[in-house]
Parts: sequence; C-alpha cells; structure tokens
Amino acid sequence: MAYSAKDITVLEGLAPVRKRPGMYIGGVGSAGLHHLVWEIVDNAIDEAMNGHASKIGVTLHASGSAVTVTDDGRGIPVDTHPTHKKPAIEIIFSTLHAGGKFGGDGYKTSGGLHGVGSSVVNALSSRLVATVKRDGHEHRIEFSRGVTQGKLKRLGAARGSGTSVYFEPDPQIFPKVQFDAAIVRERLEVASYLHKGLEITFIDEAKKDKQVFKHDAGIADYLRVIVAARKSPVTNELPFVLSKEGEHRLEVALQWTESTDSVLRSFVNGIPTGSGGTHENGLRSGLVKAVRNYIEVHQLSPRGVTINSDDIHEGCVVVLSVFLAEPQFQGQTKDRLNNPEVQSAVDGAVRPALEQWLNENRSVAEAIVGRIIAAARAREASRAAAASVVRKSATSSRLTLPGKLSDCSSVNRENTELFIVEGDSAGGSAKQGRDRATQAILPLRGKVLNTEGLAPSKVLENKELQDLLTALGCGMGPSFDLARLRYQRVILLADADSDGHHITVLLLTFFYRHLPELIRQGRVFVALPPLYKIEIGKETHWASDDDDKERILRTWRKGNQRVDITRFKGLGEMMAGVLWDTTLNPRTRRLLKVSIADSLTTDRVMSDLMGKEPSARFDFIMARADQAELDV
Repeated sequence: MAYSAKDITVLEGLAPVRKRPGMYIGGVGSAGLHHLVWEIVDNAIDEAMNGHASKIGVTLHASGSAVTVTDDGRGIPVDTHPTHKKPAIEIIFSTLHAGGKFGGDGYKTSGGLHGVGSSVVNALSSRLVATVKRDGHEHRIEFSRGVTQGKLKRLGAARGSGTSVYFEPDPQIFPKVQFDAAIVRERLEVASYLHKGLEITFIDEAKKDKQVFKHDAGIADYLRVIVAARKSPVTNELPFVLSKEGEHRLEVALQWTESTDSVLRSFVNGIPTGSGGTHENGLRSGLVKAVRNYIEVHQLSPRGVTINSDDIHEGCVVVLSVFLAEPQFQGQTKDRLNNPEVQSAVDGAVRPALEQWLNENRSVAEAIVGRIIAAARAREASRAAAASVVRKSATSSRLTLPGKLSDCSSVNRENTELFIVEGDSAGGSAKQGRDRATQAILPLRGKVLNTEGLAPSKVLENKELQDLLTALGCGMGPSFDLARLRYQRVILLADADSDGHHITVLLLTFFYRHLPELIRQGRVFVALPPLYKIEIGKETHWASDDDDKERILRTWRKGNQRVDITRFKGLGEMMAGVLWDTTLNPRTRRLLKVSIADSLTTDRVMSDLMGKEPSARFDFIMARADQAELDV
C-alpha cells in the first residue's frame, strides 16, 4: 500500500483536543467530564493563591449539564495582543499553550502550567461564554467547540473586577453530560481548606441549594473532618501542624488514629495528587525518621519486635499541601508530582519539626509509640497467620488450593481469569459453561465479611476470604506480591439483583481496603450478567436491568410482534450455554474494569457506606429518597 506525504494529517488549532480528548482530560467518562470544572476552578484559585481574589462561585445549573465559575480576581486581559493582533482573552480560550503562567510576574505559583486548561475546556464544550469585568467595563466573548462566535463585545460600565466562565460540555464528545453535584461540592470544600480564608460558594440550582465554604484554620480543619469520620484519635491532644514558608511553601497536619489503615491526602498548588509523587515520598521519609529518632533517644524500642515504616504509618492521617513556582506534573491531569528536589525539601522540613513536637508533647508521643508497637506486634501475628494460607504458584502442586476452587488447566498466567461467583448453584453453572483452559471458578457461600475498618488478622480469620486469598496467591498486606498473582484477571460475578449488588460491594470493599494494588493495576473487573432474556420474534436480546429492558423493547419491537420476557432469579437457574454466551465468553460478555477515579471521593464513600457509623448511611439514603423505587 502506498504511503506518502498526502497520508500525513496535520491537526491545527484545537482540533487535536477534540480528536484525542483523553490526552488532555484523561478520558470522556465522568472523571474527564468533571475535569473540565477543575480546570476552570483552578484558574480562579490561581488568582486567589496569588492574592488577587478572595471569593469564588460555582453554579451547577438546573439542567445538570452546564456550569458557571466566577471569581473576583483581576479579570482576564481583554486588550489586543501585540503580536497576534487579537484580544488576549480570545487567544487564551482558543489557542493551546497560551496563558500568563509561563514566566514573568503574572503568577508566582499556580495549578495551571501548560496554558491548555481554558482552551481544552473550550474545545470540548458545545458553548462557552467568558465574561470579564476590569478597567471599569464589562466584556463578553462566546465560543462553540473552540471556534469564536463573533468578536469580543464591550457591554458597558461595571464596578469591580473578575471573570465568569459559563460552559456546556459537548455531547458529541461525552457519552453522558451530567455533572454530579456531590463530586463538585466535595472538591470545592477541599479547596477551601487548602486556601484558608478563601470563600467558595456552591449553588446547585436543581435542588435550590447554596453552600458557602470558608475555613480560616486551613488544613487543620480538614484533618479534623477526616479524623472524625474514622476511628477515634490515639489521644485527644491537638494534632501536629506545620506551616513553613520559603522557596517551597509547605503545610502539613497529621494525627494518629486507632484505625488500621493510613490516609495521606496530598496537594500541589491546591491540586489533588492522587497518585502521589516526590512530596509524598519526602513526607513519609521525614515522618519515619522523626519517630525512629524519638524511639531511639528515649530507649522505647520493644524487645523481640522490629518496627518498620508500615507500623509507623499505620493509622496515621495526614494532609500535605505544597506550593511550588515550577511544579513538574505527570500529564495534564496533574495527579503525580515529579520534582526531585521537593522530596528532600519536605523531608528536611518535616523531620526536625515533628521530632521537636514529639519531645515537647511527651504524653502524646508515648501514646503514639505505644500504638506503633502494637501495630508491629499485630503485623507479625498477621504474617504468621498468613503463612498458613500462602499459595503455591500455578506450576506447583494444586493440593493446597481450596477444595471448591475449579482451577483452570493453563499453567501460564496470561489470559487466565478467576471468577468469584455467588453461591454453589451459580458456581455449578459457571463450571459447566466456562472455558476450562483459562477460566477458574471460585464459589463463595453467602455474603462475605464486611472488611471496612478491620485489621488484616481479622480478615484472615474468615474462611471465605481465606479461600479467596489462597486462590489468588498474591498474599495481603506486608506479604503482598503482585508477581505471585495466579490469574491475569479477577472477575466478580454475582446475580443482577440487589443481593448480588450487595455481595459485589462487599468484595469491592475487601479489594479496595486490603488488596488495592490489584485495582490500581487494572486486574479487578465486575461482570454484568443479564437480568432479562427478551425474545422478539426470532431474535433474542439480553437486558442487564429494567431500563435496559425498556430500551430494547422501544428499539427492537415492531408493531404487534410477539414478545417473551424471562426474568432470571439468579445465575444458578441459567443453563451453562446461556451463561457462557452472556457472561463468560470474552467475545460477547460485558465487563466493567474497577478503577479509582477520585481517591478522595472513593475513600469517603467507602467509609460512609461500609463503616460502622450508621448516621452517614442514613444521610445518604435520605438525600436520595426521591430516587427509590418500590418493588411490589
């Protein structure tokens, strides 16, 4: 086939953004849709961060598919650019890599670095309207899918200054254009903690709800909220709080709790860094060094027990916020910091300050050390218990595998799958219908243990979860080793009803809290078995729920065609061939890959809905009572 210069396509202007949106916002799902809001909000916060704004407003309009972000900052410049001969505001919204954050005195620190945020939002919006007040006048310019709709208009005299951006994400780009008010609200509240004194107002027009966030104590207030949602702190004393100015401005608040897991919420220039980076590495290193120095100086090391870094981190809740002039983020979504010099800077600031705090608060320090020693002893006990269920590899003897596991015959992990199935009945159908070479079936009896907030030693006491860990082979906690995972994919397969959904959530809780690396590596999936079999004439369709059933009937039913609808009571009543065709066959099945799009929201939801505190679940149910459907 000929291949020449005419086959080369050059994408100009904002066309690359519309052609490959995932490169700029991470995808076109919910996370990417909400990323548009963060881009515009971060620009407003940059104004506040540099002392030019004190109030930000975000309105989610009644349709749920449009947002307005306002600030009382300086206002985007509207004068004509000396080189490009266009208003600066038009260049900013219609040109990649154009902005005031590449140098000069415009911004000392900012979340936007590449000059693509505003233009990306514009490119992916069916309509965007930017309104600016500055120099005594109000100006407005409109765009559609990145293209300017007319010239910049001067509307008249106006007091004050600031910028307002209204945008509607493009349904040609996003399969579902519907913002989640809870996600937006939480992100804004977190921002108000990170920038103390900044007032952020959120308006949800659909619910006629208005909330104002302002926290003069900053991240210390944020730490209290996180700790309050978990188990009680080790002591009731004030937490450790550090605020350090300099080349790298740093704020840290931390407190140990009785919870068995740790929490580290990190931010760079107000942007959440869910994948961590060098600032988190420096924090962990400084924290461990400070605690170890304190233990050694005061001769508190326990006999017969070795304390490691995991013991020190266990139960520790930390909020870390750094502000840098030139942060090096990994990608436009900015979820990981790469600046190498930041690690030593954070380490060097945290270690001496925390060590001094421990020495000045001896009673608190001794309680913390006691909690760390208890964690070390529990870890060693857990390791001893885990040793009794460590799995052999797929090429080793299978005599130690759970008796109810129907393993696959392949000794090569590639393309193998473990289906975790609800009940022996469903397990029987799955065993008959599977591909025996690559698909293993592990039936679980009833609903597994809710592992939210449980120590690893308690998890290992549960027979069903012991069998699951045995089948997986990768271990848990300190003994976790991804290389020992016996299957390429782990697939949760439960009935398509409320009980099945509950079992799936319980299993997801286990994986999220105790085997999170499997989720991060994209190894965990949820199967979507059909709830209905719909026969229309000679054609057969499968519906996953009631809405899917109605959609199929509307789309495929013609006139008075005969329709037979069968509702499956569970996977166990499906014939093996049907289960293969609809749920097991890689060519025809539907799988959802489990991922963590927003670690802040995920952690909160998991704690609220699966934790021991019932009030959070009550509030969740009452807030969504109007969405409930009676099953009569």
